[in-house]
Amino acid sequence: MTVLSPRGFVASATAAGIKPDGRLDLALVTSEGARPVPVAATFTSNLQAAAPVQVSRAHLAETGGFGVGVILNSGCANSATGSQGRLAAELTCRLAAGALGVSAEHVLVCSTGTIGTRLDVERIEGALPTLIAGRGQSPDHAAAAAKAILTTDTRIKEVLVEADGFVVGGMAKGAAMLSPNMATMLAMLTTDATSSPQVLNAALGSAVRHSFNEMTVDGCTSTNDSVIVMASGAGPEATVQALTEALTAACDDLALQMVADAEGGTKVVKVRVLGAPDSESARRAARRVAESQLVKSSWYGEDPNWGRVVSELGSAGTPFDPDRVSVAYGPVTVCLDGVAVDHDEKVLRDVLEADQFEVVCDLGLGGCSATVISADLTPAYVELNKGMS
Repeated sequence: MTVLSPRGFVASATAAGIKPDGRLDLALVTSEGARPVPVAATFTSNLQAAAPVQVSRAHLAETGGFGVGVILNSGCANSATGSQGRLAAELTCRLAAGALGVSAEHVLVCSTGTIGTRLDVERIEGALPTLIAGRGQSPDHAAAAAKAILTTDTRIKEVLVEADGFVVGGMAKGAAMLSPNMATMLAMLTTDATSSPQVLNAALGSAVRHSFNEMTVDGCTSTNDSVIVMASGAGPEATVQALTEALTAACDDLALQMVADAEGGTKVVKVRVLGAPDSESARRAARRVAESQLVKSSWYGEDPNWGRVVSELGSAGTPFDPDRVSVAYGPVTVCLDGVAVDHDEKVLRDVLEADQFEVVCDLGLGGCSATVISADLTPAYVELNKGMS
């Protein structure tokens, strides 16, 4: 279940000193033999895009969607650092490319950590010999790379999806600033399928829309969000549909792992909106409920406060009829046609005490639906975020 499960890739990790406590903080994933292979990526929608996002976008445009590898650091986002930050990201790519013997535009860069602090590229330069020499294909190499990209995460996040003749592997980080249109997350995916950049890009775009863009922890969209996939071509040619299905399964698994590891979170909740007149209305309504501080607090308190849910649905800016809306927690309907209904309190209590459950909202206005994955809001989240450094 690793980013190295697909054939044709190597990885390594080391402690470069970007994090002050000596933990792993620098990772490298490359094609075997450092040869250019098809690459696709999706980046944050935040207009305050971090320097590594800007540089990686530019490199993909220059190469037409080909790359040799990705260098990733944690401990510093290199975001809101001006022209010096972009120079640092570009230098990181040049240093890694020089060590690999390839051109700089064939290297992408990802960073995660505190916004507004400058990246010490000298630390990366000093760690590169170890990083290059330490590359390998074992599960330990993959696990070390997955660990090196963590910030407030409590565990590594890896995935493996087996498809028809090829596999997709991946690693990711993310525990907060998670919101639709991506979040403070990095995801590095690999596949041994044979593909073109165009096919890979189409498949990844669809996969991200139906996975990472359907989760939220706190409604905050970060500056560094990046999902990158590389295809080694060691396996058979894959169709857009086959790649889309495999990448979607991988991304969906990683998204669920992120929400399950949400900062301070104790519950994973799927908000499903049914009966909407169109898909966009369903998505907006589901997001409104999933990001409501009042609703999320009630999940933490295991309180079936459906009034908060219908209030959010009514203020979502989408079609709504208070006499048609229904709300259920798991199999227990608590609101029908806009008013409370009798229900089994014991079954409802069992639902709310579980670490995962579903809130189903039926608008009664059409045939479209959407689901957003979220987490509860706890005092621990506030404690973790009252002074990040």
